[in-house]
Amino acid sequence: MSQLRIALYQPDIPGNTGTILRLAACLGLGVDIIEPAGFVLSDKNLKRAGMDYLASVTMTRHVNFAQFEAWRATTGRRLVLASTKAAVPYVDLAYRPDDILLFGRESAGVPDAVHEGADARVIIPMIAGQRSINVAMSAAMIAGEALRQTGFA
Repeated sequence: MSQLRIALYQPDIPGNTGTILRLAACLGLGVDIIEPAGFVLSDKNLKRAGMDYLASVTMTRHVNFAQFEAWRATTGRRLVLASTKAAVPYVDLAYRPDDILLFGRESAGVPDAVHEGADARVIIPMIAGQRSINVAMSAAMIAGEALRQTGFA
């Protein structure tokens, strides 16, 4: 199991969250959900996309970002934010095995304070005129690159 983690900042769409949980279960990644979510975090809401993989994922819920940051401070882990406002392409960052990959809300990303507080910020380069890639797809791309660099067990 990898030490790499995926963190979701106040996720809006249960299907995306379920898909990310399934991805994490299959790759052996932990998941942090930073609340409040835009939906009730229940097996019923996550089951359609997460299917029967939900029982295999290590998920930690944090009541807010401050509590998540307090927990993170005790771990010494680096926070890597995926953002359309970043300048570093995600394939150019040197990932660490214990990084936390943070993904913002589908509707609004993360607040400026969270953006500025990240240790590193990465972007998935896209063609001009497009806003963003689906958060579950982004998580798969960036987690895949991080695992490629740090070694996939």
